[in-house]
Amino acid sequence: MSAALIDGKAFAAGLRDRVGTLAARFEAQVGRKAGLAVVLVGEDPASQVYVRSKGKQTVEAGMASFEYKLPADTSEADLLARVEALNADPVIDGILVQLPLPDHIDEQKVIATIAPDKDVDGFHVVNAGRLAVGQPGFVPCTPLGCLMLLKDRLGTLAGREAVVIGRSNIVGKPMAQLLLAESCTVTVAHSRTADLPAVVRRADIVVAAVGRPEMVKADWLKPGATVIDVGINRVAAAEPGKTRLVGDVDFTGASTVAGAITPVPGGVGPMTIAVLLRNTLVAAWRNAGQPLAPDAI
Repeated sequence: MSAALIDGKAFAAGLRDRVGTLAARFEAQVGRKAGLAVVLVGEDPASQVYVRSKGKQTVEAGMASFEYKLPADTSEADLLARVEALNADPVIDGILVQLPLPDHIDEQKVIATIAPDKDVDGFHVVNAGRLAVGQPGFVPCTPLGCLMLLKDRLGTLAGREAVVIGRSNIVGKPMAQLLLAESCTVTVAHSRTADLPAVVRRADIVVAAVGRPEMVKADWLKPGATVIDVGINRVAAAEPGKTRLVGDVDFTGASTVAGAITPVPGGVGPMTIAVLLRNTLVAAWRNAGQPLAPDAI
């Protein structure tokens, strides 16, 4: 048996196309483009690449991109003032402060300062609460992208047993809430879980988001399970001095057992920015007093 590949790159391209169509409609009806502001503090190379990619894809989707690059020694007070100014700016629909921040800045304080209705990353405690009780809000981009891939592959998720490996606020916890809302039976597993392989083996759906290269082995999986690999880990390649990207799942082995699996790269990764654009557009329509229907995008 060889698992079907879940092509996140192709799905993300389709999502970006749908965003572009609705972004053009927004501009025609409201008279301005939907706007995403990204704030980058410092010179972290990975963050710089990610911010450039976000800006490029925002513009390609027909939305306005506002980038604010601040020096690494920017004070917490100055960063908070910048966020407050963006909260008050009517042409800004979504605000994203790129993490990680320099050590002298309290990330939680910055996230808490972003207006919940402009928090397109879905990290604000208000949006976490909305997700927990089933109210409309913004969901972190990566788990929402995972859910989209699962529903595209499986249709209804109701009644399926799901195991989420990892309990972070960014992926694990919101992923579990999303799966609960789809009427899955959900287990959140982590480093202290007793007999983790046996727990994972029960699952029809496995979401691996633990940050440990190729930790989930083939014999952990129930035959035919759908596996979503959120991990992006850089490890040494066979060629000296070279590296390669791997997920949290042993892809080669798991592919012989799973029914469907996301590759790394090309699986979950492309979904994150596509969902960010989707969240920004949803925010824009809400801010204009014309909320989109839940299934519009």
